[in-house]
Amino acid sequence: MNKLFSICFFCLLIINASARNFSIDQIIEDTIVDEKKEDTAIAQVIQSPTPPKQAEAKEINQVTKYGFKNLFLNYTYNPLIPYATQINPNAEAFMQDYIKAHNTNLQKMKGWGLPYFNLIESILQQYGLPKELKYIAVIESSLQSNVVSTKGACGPWQLMPGTAKTLGLTINPYVDERTDYYKSTGAASKYLLQLYGQLHDWLLVMAAYNGGLGRVNDAIKKSGSTDFWKLEFYLPEESRTYVKRFLATQYIMEGDGSDTHASDSSHIANIGTYNASPNLSQTEQADLQKLTISGRYNSAVIAKNIAMPMADFDRYNPYFDKIISTNGSFDLKLPSAKMQLFQTNKYPILGECMQNLLTGACIPTYTPPPATSKKSRPQHKTHQH
Repeated sequence: MNKLFSICFFCLLIINASARNFSIDQIIEDTIVDEKKEDTAIAQVIQSPTPPKQAEAKEINQVTKYGFKNLFLNYTYNPLIPYATQINPNAEAFMQDYIKAHNTNLQKMKGWGLPYFNLIESILQQYGLPKELKYIAVIESSLQSNVVSTKGACGPWQLMPGTAKTLGLTINPYVDERTDYYKSTGAASKYLLQLYGQLHDWLLVMAAYNGGLGRVNDAIKKSGSTDFWKLEFYLPEESRTYVKRFLATQYIMEGDGSDTHASDSSHIANIGTYNASPNLSQTEQADLQKLTISGRYNSAVIAKNIAMPMADFDRYNPYFDKIISTNGSFDLKLPSAKMQLFQTNKYPILGECMQNLLTGACIPTYTPPPATSKKSRPQHKTHQH
């Protein structure tokens, strides 16, 4: 029956192609062109010195989300559904030993590592990458920035000097940007995309991140498959274990999702009621611009960087910090001039927000300069700059 259906479907393709003056070769070529477009989009992001624009990141995300097709039954992880019911059955037995050995330490990291996870996740999303990849930094360095391996790899992502320099990081006797969480995560994002453009599967990407692209390609050739579960034993044991550690780490960090995420969902529903309409005049509403943002933005940092009094920012964006920390996104509302300033400095502002989150630094609020009095004395009309 399935064979008959396939034959009928293929015949329909031929009829449709004939009606449009296309050949089957052209249909196949169109499919290849689409894949080339995907690879081109990835290549452009890798070569750019700055993160991609939001539309480009969304395009990349649509491509890369299918990279977990051999891990999750529905391609991606849904935090509202128990983890164990979504994962490929091959994976569960694959990681049990690691879970028993490392569960305690990883459970502790859930708490102290939260600011680092938030920072890393926000940068991964800037590049259109699945947020699950943040756990690679756990495997590589336990989120430590100054870890140096015996081979010279350094930082939370354990990048080698040559790779890091190729990805745009500065390494010299005075500075090693591999230890910078923000910059190294951006570089690692490009490297992960580079590997994904070659392999189109995140489990294979992780094996390549550990053991090199050449070894993964050799395993593909020897096994005749690009399915990790069919080629795993053609990989070096260290690379197989590396993937196992990633699966176990994600399993522990995400939990089973049955109780925690249900309560999170109701909390999000409740907090959504805080998103009241701003109390703005007709003139202010006429000049209003909106932009949906995501990540761990902080209202005080935004207001400081766009030179906007905190009271005004709160009036335009009531309950900003409460909503974005829970929902992960917010419809930012600003006067047009302030919005232009925000968009110009969007990523540096996010970087400062995450840096303040990590360090707990006090954020000075913006204070507008005093208005010039009409009764100012003559000698104060001219200022020295």
